[in-house]
Amino acid sequence: PGCFNVFEMSVRAVLGQQITVKAASTLAARLVAVYGTQVQTGIEGLTHSFPAPAAILALGENISEHLGKLGIISARANTIYQLARVLADEKNDFGFCGNPEEEMQKLQAIRGIGSWTAQYIAMRAMGWPDAFLPTDAGIKKALPDHTPKELQVLSEAWRPWRSYATVNLWNTL
Repeated sequence: PGCFNVFEMSVRAVLGQQITVKAASTLAARLVAVYGTQVQTGIEGLTHSFPAPAAILALGENISEHLGKLGIISARANTIYQLARVLADEKNDFGFCGNPEEEMQKLQAIRGIGSWTAQYIAMRAMGWPDAFLPTDAGIKKALPDHTPKELQVLSEAWRPWRSYATVNLWNTL
């Protein structure tokens, strides 16, 4: 599991909290269309790159006024702004060489980022092979007869490869 752009993937994780993947994709597309950078690629449909953290920070602290017009609720807009600030400061290492458990603690210090989002970012952005999301809707759907607590216990047998188990469970849906 990995990603090309840490900020984009992290924002998509925030946008996807408690809504469908399709709805989160719609919000991300709106964000890119309005605040992304126009690019010439020769690839049909690829017209913009995801906005950089600096572009989001340039909108100012009343970010919810800007992103609210796109359908992004205030709490998520503020979380996106804080993520942009953290990534622009370059004090965190969300890349492949970072310490996932340490960086997840830093992520969870951002209002609006809980365990699910931090684990997901660690899995995708940091390539951490041992992330597990016991409260994830897809995981619960793939293993419906288990509570999140039971799923956490079950996942211990998959260490240190729980990210791969997560992706495989999603692929069963």
